[in-house]
Amino acid sequence: MSGPPVGRRLSVDVGKVRVGVAVSDPHGILASPVETVPRDMSGAAAVPTDIARIAAIIAEYEVVEVVVGLPITLSGQESFAAIEARAYASTLENVIAPIPVAMMDERLTTAVASRRLAERGVKGKRRKAVVDQAAAVEILQQWLEQRKA
Repeated sequence: MSGPPVGRRLSVDVGKVRVGVAVSDPHGILASPVETVPRDMSGAAAVPTDIARIAAIIAEYEVVEVVVGLPITLSGQESFAAIEARAYASTLENVIAPIPVAMMDERLTTAVASRRLAERGVKGKRRKAVVDQAAAVEILQQWLEQRKA
């Protein structure tokens, strides 16, 4: 039986203003931050600029699979943010096909990412600028760990 293909995985943490992006090494061991992409909510382009930028990152890193964070409430319910994340994942999937897109429960990833940044002394505007990337790292690292189990 063959396992998943060797190659980088990419995760996105979709926010209202920014999208955090992280990528794994080719062997799926370690997730690293890549970039924070501003959300394009204008609706002016057929492919929003944030989706186009993420597609370019996917091509650049030769990504074989994408993981999108799914914001589930602490009670296990999907909120409006989850509906938006699913719509974002669907749009991204259409642009990057045939690369598969999976959803990953992202409960508490932003809180964990913020705490880790604070522990490292990252404060204020600097933390706000990278917290989405750090949350994407948390999403991807959890996803990678689940695949190893």
